[in-house]
Amino acid sequence: MPVTLQPARASGTFVLGGDLPVTRLGYGAMQLTGPGIWGDPRDPAEAVQVLRRAVELGITFIDTADSYGPFTADLLLKKALHPYPDELVIATKVGLTRAGPDIWQPVGRPEYLRQQVELNLRHLALERIDLLQLHRVDPKVPLAEQVGELAALQSEGKIRHIGLSEVSVPEVVEAGKTARIVSVQNRFNLADRAAEDVLEHAQAHDMAFIPWFPLATGALAGADSPLTKMAAGRGVAPSQLALAWLLRRSPVILPIPGTSSVAHLEENIKGATLELTDDEYAALSRAAD
Repeated sequence: MPVTLQPARASGTFVLGGDLPVTRLGYGAMQLTGPGIWGDPRDPAEAVQVLRRAVELGITFIDTADSYGPFTADLLLKKALHPYPDELVIATKVGLTRAGPDIWQPVGRPEYLRQQVELNLRHLALERIDLLQLHRVDPKVPLAEQVGELAALQSEGKIRHIGLSEVSVPEVVEAGKTARIVSVQNRFNLADRAAEDVLEHAQAHDMAFIPWFPLATGALAGADSPLTKMAAGRGVAPSQLALAWLLRRSPVILPIPGTSSVAHLEENIKGATLELTDDEYAALSRAAD
């Protein structure tokens, strides 16, 4: 289908784990929940339409987690898209418990991780999860035990690929001693590049780097910021420039901007079609510095 009809495809393709091609611009389902990432969204019908529109616009990679709701995002995905299109890859995460709005607690006990994987399979109506990510490393449980349980589930055919979230380079290396790690999901955006070393490690080892909070441009979104001025000059939204910068920053980056609005989704996806000049890319990078 032409890129004009499916603009997300202009972002290019990354092959997860060497065998699973996805559009580099994906969608993150966290915002399809209520306030505090808790409970149902204010407009469930709009949430369903957002997911369907994302696929119509060419997105083939959707990131969710059992803790979003909990399970609210998973159930919306099933309602909106099941039976899933052949190209669609749903990545999910386990390892964070919820006791209320904005309350998150890592739990990495093997029996808990197994339970949550089984619940993900049920709520998403899947026989196998294409990418299962450890949402957070539980400091109370040896990392080898946490990743080892995911590896056991992988050997049972319930997980295709394993990823990590919010980890350091040493943790990625340590986890790799127990299972093959194909992706890392850390906070990263134009204004927050603290995970630069993890990105460089991912690129050197052909791992996907999935930046969460990709549009948190902070002060760069101010009226006098270079991002806002450049966006106005090009007649585009600042969010589109921020996504274009991420896509150019590294070929292993898979941004997953999330929204509960069809209009914002359509605006974000246009970022995949923007090509930054060398000067624009350098100016945005300097502005963040």
